[in-house]
Amino acid sequence: MGKRKNSIFITPLFVILIVAMFIMALVSYWWDHYIFVAELIFSIAALVAVFVGMINYKKYLVKIVTDAANSAEDIDIERINNIAMPVAVLGEHNEIVMVNDLFKSSLIKDEDPTGDFIEKFLSDSNPDSLFDENGTDTYINGKWYIAFAVRSGQSLVVYFVDDDTYKTNSDEFEESRPAVAMIAFDNKEELERDSEEGEASRIKVLVEKAIASWVSRTSGFYKKLSGGRYLAVFEERNIQQFVEEKFKVLEEIREIEIDDRMNATISIGVGRGGSSFKECELWARQALEMALGRGGDQAAVKKNEVYQFFGGLSKGIEKRDKVRTRVIAAALTNHVNNSSNVIVMGHRYSDLDSVGACIGMWSAVVKGLHRNAYICIDKQQTLAKPLVKCFEQAGFASIFKNEMEAYDMIDDHTLLIIVDTHSPNFVESKAVYEKCRKVVVIDHHRMMVNHIDNAVVFYHEPYASSACEMTAELVQYLGDCSLSRLESEALLSGIMLDTKNFVLRTGVRTFEAAAFLKSNGADTVEVKRLFSNSIETYKVKYKLVSEAEVYNCCAIAFADVNTPDIRIASAQAADELLGIENVKASFVMYKTGKTVNISARSLGDLNVQVIMEKLGGGGHQTMAACQLEGVSIEEARERLLTIINETEIKPKADASKKKAQ
Repeated sequence: MGKRKNSIFITPLFVILIVAMFIMALVSYWWDHYIFVAELIFSIAALVAVFVGMINYKKYLVKIVTDAANSAEDIDIERINNIAMPVAVLGEHNEIVMVNDLFKSSLIKDEDPTGDFIEKFLSDSNPDSLFDENGTDTYINGKWYIAFAVRSGQSLVVYFVDDDTYKTNSDEFEESRPAVAMIAFDNKEELERDSEEGEASRIKVLVEKAIASWVSRTSGFYKKLSGGRYLAVFEERNIQQFVEEKFKVLEEIREIEIDDRMNATISIGVGRGGSSFKECELWARQALEMALGRGGDQAAVKKNEVYQFFGGLSKGIEKRDKVRTRVIAAALTNHVNNSSNVIVMGHRYSDLDSVGACIGMWSAVVKGLHRNAYICIDKQQTLAKPLVKCFEQAGFASIFKNEMEAYDMIDDHTLLIIVDTHSPNFVESKAVYEKCRKVVVIDHHRMMVNHIDNAVVFYHEPYASSACEMTAELVQYLGDCSLSRLESEALLSGIMLDTKNFVLRTGVRTFEAAAFLKSNGADTVEVKRLFSNSIETYKVKYKLVSEAEVYNCCAIAFADVNTPDIRIASAQAADELLGIENVKASFVMYKTGKTVNISARSLGDLNVQVIMEKLGGGGHQTMAACQLEGVSIEEARERLLTIINETEIKPKADASKKKAQ
């Protein structure tokens, strides 16, 4: 708590130790002369130290007496004894020279505090905090006090105000504040559709039993709602406990096996810190939608506008019915028919999925709904130059507009369709987005906190493989649209890019969309040509792969060259690194200007979206990226390694063993 008194050098213990040192030195004289000399020197040095300490202590006593005398001129001991709180009078160096009786009875027990430094009675050991506007909180002998100092003449008087009752009640008030949780059984519909009635009932009972057991360990309660949802009310202390244990209930539910293909999962949305139950319930619903938008199997905790996320280890649950697609298509048709023109736009550094989805939506609007439409794209920065060039050679160069051209086309009735991103910070042109009054969003990436919240239609499906898959489904319900061979190949190229040639994140609807595109004339050989690289890009890619390091099941590579196609080479190198044995995720870093870019990939064992989010980026569970401004490659590497070290990386269970069990 503070410094010890200066009397330490004249305590009996020190005297006994010095005498013992001299005795040991005399004994060693008959054993070894060198040791005798060394011990004698140490003994004499200790004796000198004690002697100097005694002199300094005498000076210190004189100083204490002098300070006490000076303080007595300004402060009467009887006067401070009449004050109904502990009081201490300090000397020049913050040493205690005088205390009142209440100080002795409340803050100390059978000790004389004279000569002690005031830091001994301060929790933060900083005497300057005594001069803060509200004093400083300190905890002494099991009670809370507010300590603050006041100058009185030449003296410094410290008052200790009993704050224990307020602190105790305040802490209890904060910890007992209400928090609301909304819980959703993610794959309830799939369970009821694919399982027998008895098995479905058994799984639902196990899930509800696990939720009831989780809630029963707290002071809260829960109530079953309709549609596989539950409402729970907790105290703030319970939420703090959940956060510390990272919502272990998610793991408990995940251990409930539905069949060989899936396990039960739940999503939790928590609203905490609201001014009322109503506000907490609103935040809980928003948090739940955020958790579901990120793929489910996770908890989202919202306080004001700040989110915390826990879990998110499982893949999104595919919804096989297309009812929502038809509803979205009907709403989109209505907005297109009421618009003067349509602008379609993807994300910055657009890839085949982004440009392919733009082309698909352009075709649906022009051919199916008979409205003028254009694609806003930066041809110099796009990663899908072969696809853009292919359409320009086919006579469609006029549909591609740069930022200024698209901006000049916007009027009060222009509809903007944004595909393959839902963040206003990642769109191709922020100026175009901000000028358009009506916005439609079509995206498959997991929900980010900073998302477009003013869209008239927000079509977001995190389980979808790609934006092109979603677009291929939509165009079938948008008027009498008939995709040409080129347009079908554009959409198929986006699906193949994001699924790594139908390896990752593929579902039944992915293959249905591919079959629809194939029936419209898509040629897989022509699509493959869109992925061709120059010899320079090919060399850079394999240079990155050959120089990569493996750290904690993660492959990490750095690009020390800056070629025009460095983004393509880095993304493809990240894909190649996943083929290395025992590598669960890959990260490739490269620099453009003062920005360090990171491309992240995984095969599903590790959620790279969560890792990239911590660095300010985002993406999907198996494909994500981020940009770090104003840092070096080495600094970016250290940040990445820190996050990898904090991430629990579990080996993927062997499918054959799991099936045998």
